[in-house]
Amino acid sequence: MDEEYDVIVLGTGLTECILSGIMSVNGKKVLHMDRNPYYGGESSSITPLEELYKRFQLLEGPPETMGRGRDWNVDLIPKFLMANGQLVKMLLYTEVTRYLDFKVVEGSFVYKGGKIYKVPSTETEALASRASPNQNIPCQSWEGPQ
Repeated sequence: MDEEYDVIVLGTGLTECILSGIMSVNGKKVLHMDRNPYYGGESSSITPLEELYKRFQLLEGPPETMGRGRDWNVDLIPKFLMANGQLVKMLLYTEVTRYLDFKVVEGSFVYKGGKIYKVPSTETEALASRASPNQNIPCQSWEGPQ
């Protein structure tokens, strides 16, 4: 690489991607690279499921009962964006939204103590999970609409 750059950004975590995008939008020549074969650093999403097993060096692959590996997308750190938050404004400014899809979350799950638990996403699910304290399902207190 004999090229010259104004900025070199190492890593593809959220902070690095925002920094790289802002610098690029403001006319800087940016080289953005990562040592990993995937984007996102520690906040990446891994798919297919087999890649998750490789990442955590689990020798046995996912059980066949889990279905096709491509049907899974596992976030190493769950990411929820507030619709009118500062992060969304930065994503719009850097035009990175051309590469993003915003979707309604169908379900969220937590792995704890060797088991997978569904995180309650409706009032009914939250009340049901509180009725069974032995399940140890983490959920946030919800007071309802104010």
